[in-house]
Amino acid sequence: MSLPGTEPIRHDWTLPEVEALFALPFADLMFRAQRVHRAWHDPNAVQLSTLLSIKTGACPEDCAYCPQSVHYETGLARTALLEVAAVRTHAERARAAGATRFCMGAGWRSPKARDLKVVAAMIREVRALGLETCATLGMLSVAQAAELKEAGLDYYNHNLDTSEQFYGEIITTRTYQERLDTLAAVRDAGIRVCCGGIVGMGESVTDRAELLRTLANLPQHPESVPINRLVRVPGTPLADAPEVDVFDFVRAIAVARVLLPRAHVRLSAGREAMPDELQALCLLAGANSIFYGERLLTTGNPDVERDLRLFARLKVSAEGAAEPAAAADAAGTAANSSAGHEASRARA
Repeated sequence: MSLPGTEPIRHDWTLPEVEALFALPFADLMFRAQRVHRAWHDPNAVQLSTLLSIKTGACPEDCAYCPQSVHYETGLARTALLEVAAVRTHAERARAAGATRFCMGAGWRSPKARDLKVVAAMIREVRALGLETCATLGMLSVAQAAELKEAGLDYYNHNLDTSEQFYGEIITTRTYQERLDTLAAVRDAGIRVCCGGIVGMGESVTDRAELLRTLANLPQHPESVPINRLVRVPGTPLADAPEVDVFDFVRAIAVARVLLPRAHVRLSAGREAMPDELQALCLLAGANSIFYGERLLTTGNPDVERDLRLFARLKVSAEGAAEPAAAADAAGTAANSSAGHEASRARA
């Protein structure tokens, strides 16, 4: 095996190669993932992102895991699109807690033009605080991606969820190709890509391998790769899905790290139910980003205090915390254009 860092970044993985990684003895896979991780990243730093639901529920898609779908009765309260000022307040709180990236999620199939203008105003406000911005709004056209880029969006999240072969078992209201088309539109607009999947929906190891192979074989690797552990929400078709084996979940993290060396691999949904020991094992496998604070869209997330205690026990630090002075300077610059932002809200 060549030393990580001396190998080129690959975009030509075969399915048997990826399945072979999943089949490695656990200790060997962890060792390989650690070597790759240390070649490309600080092994004791974790990037902190906060995710806020800016519009909740009433989504027309039928994703079998999602409580926001109109197809399922989950008891989720629907909310309208938040005001820009409210989003800024949430972002200020996230920055104060140590987050460096602020993600905004809306339960849409695809955003309407009037809503996209409001989201663009949100992006400008959050960037003015010195935070990186991320949005997940459903499918995007080329023109919509360009509009978000013009607003200053840093990352766009659009997960593939699973393999193309298993996809139809989970979602029928949009195609796998439509997801890939959105990723291409985002990349062509010059926005960094956040794209991953969910483990524990009844998929096979081959499906997990194929999902990660698809991500690794994109023309350019996603900069951020969230690996979600299914949250079984009552009322959704996957409410009674068998719980995924913890070591199988860690294997998915480790294989993602080997295939996507430069990416931030994010420990995402399902973290609330993970004991500290499992989270530590995921970090050891190569995860180096987490969602931190707030709620993870419509499911729980560990509180900030618990995360800080875990970081202290592991001697892990937050990656690239925003400098208060720089954030203040950015906020001052943004104040000059606040009238324009107010106008955007009024038109919406």
